[in-house]
Amino acid sequence: MALIVQKYGGTSVGSPDRIKNVAKRVAKFHAQGHQVVVVVSAMSGETNRLLALAKDLASSPDPRELDMVVSTGEQVTIGLLAMALQAIGVPAKSYTGGQVKILTDDAYTKARILNIDDAALRRDLSDGKVVIVAGFQGVDADGNITTLGRGGSDTTGVALAAALCADECQIYTDVDGVYTTDPRIVPEARKLDVITFEEMLEMASLGSKVLQIRSVEFAGKYKVKLRVLSSFEENQGEGTLITVEENKSMEQPIISGIAFNRDEAKITVQGAPDQPGIAYQILGPVAEANIDVDMIIQNSGHDGLTDFSFTVARADLDKTVGVLDRVKAVVNAQAIETDKSLCKVSIIGVGMRSHPGVAAKMFRALSEEGININMISTSEIKISVVIEEKYLELAVRVLHEVFELDSAN
Repeated sequence: MALIVQKYGGTSVGSPDRIKNVAKRVAKFHAQGHQVVVVVSAMSGETNRLLALAKDLASSPDPRELDMVVSTGEQVTIGLLAMALQAIGVPAKSYTGGQVKILTDDAYTKARILNIDDAALRRDLSDGKVVIVAGFQGVDADGNITTLGRGGSDTTGVALAAALCADECQIYTDVDGVYTTDPRIVPEARKLDVITFEEMLEMASLGSKVLQIRSVEFAGKYKVKLRVLSSFEENQGEGTLITVEENKSMEQPIISGIAFNRDEAKITVQGAPDQPGIAYQILGPVAEANIDVDMIIQNSGHDGLTDFSFTVARADLDKTVGVLDRVKAVVNAQAIETDKSLCKVSIIGVGMRSHPGVAAKMFRALSEEGININMISTSEIKISVVIEEKYLELAVRVLHEVFELDSAN
């Protein structure tokens, strides 16, 4: 008998029929003697509907009241799933984040979990009940409802698994595992049986949408075994296990996957003074405006001047330029140039640690296809390049073939 936390996303509970299917799946685990905690998202599209209602009434809704509104989506789903389980003879009880006492800080709309009181959940599990918990939400020290940010239900699932010392946290979604890359671009993409937390964290941060990045960070920190499965396939096998243990086979694969992100915009501050502190003078105000900066390049100075380039999300481009217009006058830069026709392609793999020449192989493959590299960023287990967006699919297909990701290692 195991203690299992299962998380189901919005598409998995997007209709009464799908909720019934989830109930049947949960019932099978319960019948096998497992203790089951289920975390659910709001029904597909519901959170967007609630956000739209709020925006119709206020262009900039009060964050506390916005959390009060959007948290109701999950409350509907937990009640419906509990009813569906009870209807097929499975004892079940639903809890909001506040009823569990998932304690968070008071950063409304993007709160972070501080502590979980698992006493009530353990009592219900001991009594043979399936426990259903609303994802995406908690309460602060004053009892105010908070939400964890988009995709926060994954984080709720992993956090509960950590608090309960669960044997496994299963994330059910609309795909049957983690693939070497997006099968819509590369039909030969292969489902991975196992991937490390390090690799999954890089893939999530670099554009893979399978798991929310904070949930992967949480799982790695507390060593929670994660498994990605499909809620729509009955005979799908074991999905993909995300674990702290690296592949111990004779031949560690060099590259595990390719991630990409179309949401890239490049900004270049031209002719800035080549002097100590110029990077902070440019990026400090950008950080204060709560804008995330990704890749950064500072060119070698000439005639006392330097060009400073970095990338941001396209949605933040206009806001960033507004900040830099003020910075330009302060630092006496010559011009600000932008480019939003770019994308980022990344190769990820713990095998890079012991295999030299990976970057050269990547760059050669792109060069042979006439793909120019604008920017490069590396870490111990990943290499990212910024290229023109029109070459994205070609680059992904070529790299997938060059690193032989279509064949099992």
